[in-house]
Amino acid sequence: MTGSALIRALVAALGPTTVLVDEAIPPRNLKDWSTLGPETPLCVVRPTDTEGVATTMRLCSEHGVAVVPQGGLTGLCGGGRPIGGAVALSLEKMTGVEEIDPAAATMTVKSGTPLQVVQEAAAAADFFIPLDLGARGSCAIGGNLSTNAGGNRVIRYGMAREMVLGLEVVMPDGTIIRNLNKMIKNNAGYDLKHLFIGSEGTLGIITRAVLRLSPRPGCTMAALCALEDYSKVLDLLSAARRGLGPLLSAFEVMWPDYWDTVIAMPGVRNPIAGKHGAYVLVEAQGTDEAIDAPRFQAWLEQQAEAGILADAAVSQSLADVRAFWGVRDACSEFPQVLGPHEPFDIGLPVARMDDYVRSCLAALRARFPSIIALFYGHIGDGNIHIVACVPGESPQPKDEIVNIVYDQVRQFGGTISAEHGIGLTKKPFLSFVRSPEELALMQRLKDALDPQHLLNPGKVL
Repeated sequence: MTGSALIRALVAALGPTTVLVDEAIPPRNLKDWSTLGPETPLCVVRPTDTEGVATTMRLCSEHGVAVVPQGGLTGLCGGGRPIGGAVALSLEKMTGVEEIDPAAATMTVKSGTPLQVVQEAAAAADFFIPLDLGARGSCAIGGNLSTNAGGNRVIRYGMAREMVLGLEVVMPDGTIIRNLNKMIKNNAGYDLKHLFIGSEGTLGIITRAVLRLSPRPGCTMAALCALEDYSKVLDLLSAARRGLGPLLSAFEVMWPDYWDTVIAMPGVRNPIAGKHGAYVLVEAQGTDEAIDAPRFQAWLEQQAEAGILADAAVSQSLADVRAFWGVRDACSEFPQVLGPHEPFDIGLPVARMDDYVRSCLAALRARFPSIIALFYGHIGDGNIHIVACVPGESPQPKDEIVNIVYDQVRQFGGTISAEHGIGLTKKPFLSFVRSPEELALMQRLKDALDPQHLLNPGKVL
């Protein structure tokens, strides 16, 4: 049998401790954080270096067996979920920061390294990795790049793509493409790294990356702001872009239902009294606290005087900053608070976001009058997150909720994925936001780089 022959070949080439089969397969490798159930692969291969990844791909190519790359398995769209009869290729053993180059302001890191480890290594060298998300302790940097992760500070630093200078990638046939470039300016031919960033492991497997480091902030200021309505949110965003300029690092908006839910959760501090139409967390990062903190305070006072703010709480310490972010990041506890629910990550034109929220909520309530639907997100970069569930329903009416949310996205000219990828769960809706010509070009790229369709087959396309 092909599967048995492949397992024997993998064990012979990589050793029995690298190739896990049957009961030796860890439960964590059977699924990701999506709501899809577990799936048992043919085997799990855990190489310790790039050559091991290349050997795995070469042997799988020779035997015609598909491969599903796995990182931290924190994805929400099924991109890392195994496929029956396929090899799950986990990069969890390929961890470590190989080099920090202070002159170039770069870091070379293995793709299985958790994001938090990358952040801490940068901070220890007096640099800063701006990419940040709630799963920082579990997600792997290779997965962050393969999904082009966004996170909390896109408004200032851009998506993960903007932080990458070079990549090492293993192709479906086992060929290793090494381009660990450290130069910001390098226009020597096609910039091949962009083929693999955001491709969700369907075109190649990222094994190492050169990341561009940013200066470590000298100070961080934050304010939780209460506003009358979404029009005031837009006014505040415009004022923040003009008045704070490059200091502005995050602009997070929470609609009232989200706010009311999280401030009732244990351990969440509520610094704002009363009920309001919208809530915004504004963060600014500067270089000199003596200059930038008063500037931030003065800017807030100007917004209050202009009638934009109804109320605001301003951080007096880093503990306050963390507490403010605790309100925004409390969404990580929703599985315990809400139970089974469906999460969404959508993008919309900023000016139309509140109209979308109202229309989507009305459509959801028309079908499910008791539905809980909470809206929050990064907003400044056009990204809304939604969690939705119908209390007491088991199983949840997932398909109907998804269809309503994405049909509304299509009507408002948005995108079904702002930062989480497509994977399996969003694949049926990709045509809502991509033209037939775009989809055809994506398929041509897939066919050219992976003619056997071995890498993460059935994902994205």
